Amino acid sequence: MNKSEFIDAIAKKSGLTKKESESSLNALMDVIKDTLKHGDKISLVGFGTFRVMQKKATTGVNPQTKAKISIPAKKVAKLKFSDSINAILNGK
Repeated sequence: MNKSEFIDAIAKKSGLTKKESESSLNALMDVIKDTLKHGDKISLVGFGTFRVMQKKATTGVNPQTKAKISIPAKKVAKLKFSDSINAILNGK
């Protein structure tokens, strides 16, 4: 499902227009990005938790040249789904 199909599904489920659904989805994504940018987490009960994780610097290997390269530390966004979502995915 791409973004426009997702907007259509939101509009159908919610009774909102496609324009209102798109605006709501964009607002949701903006709030998530802004919250994660500040290092905070978002917990949506029954859905999951968005959070920022710090990855350590590490050493990798270029597969073409076999030369060692350093990979710098960085922050990554993570989404851990709730047990209820995982139960749905596993047919429970």
